[in-house]
Amino acid sequence: MTLFRLDASILPATSASRALGDLVEQEWSAAHPESSIVRRDLAAEPISATAWQAAVTAGFVPETERSEAQRDAATLATTLADELISADALLFTVPLYNFGVSQHFKTWFDVAYTDSRIDPEGTALNGKPATLVTVLGGNYGPGTPKDGWDHSTAWLRRVLEDVWGLDLRVVERPFTLVGVNPALDAFSDMAAELKQQAEADASRSGRELAALRTERAAA
Repeated sequence: MTLFRLDASILPATSASRALGDLVEQEWSAAHPESSIVRRDLAAEPISATAWQAAVTAGFVPETERSEAQRDAATLATTLADELISADALLFTVPLYNFGVSQHFKTWFDVAYTDSRIDPEGTALNGKPATLVTVLGGNYGPGTPKDGWDHSTAWLRRVLEDVWGLDLRVVERPFTLVGVNPALDAFSDMAAELKQQAEADASRSGRELAALRTERAAA
């Protein structure tokens, strides 16, 4: 049994998204102690921004006529898709950066998406249990001054839940910059409550992932 975990934070030592991901992983491992964890760290091993173009154009060229970059990109796309398909459950930790999707995650997704097994016509990932952990430096919820400025979470849900068909649960923690940015000091109590709630959600999600995988295996 295998859990695939992808981390996109560029600051591993202080990453709030990775810390929540650890809670999900701990619950998974507690339920499946013999399972393996396949990891892809996009900060330690970022995927080149040129890989997507090479992977896409490789599809229009006979294998014998592909450039070295196209061959390498096509091989990488197969590897990325294999990691997703072979796993029993998936965990993604992806922070909001500059009000949008992490470029590391977007590049990873775009390259993986060129593999026909996980494009819209494919069914290889349908129903696979997954958790998305996302964190936001501010608070962009309804009624806040920057309501609607989070252009990441909705897109992440769309591609993971609707395009790939994952059985997705989402753990979200806003206000991670409280305590870092003095302008947000007034929200310390709220941020502490949101952190506590996100940690509880992460642990619960880990238990749900483990239980769903057990149910699928028994079906």
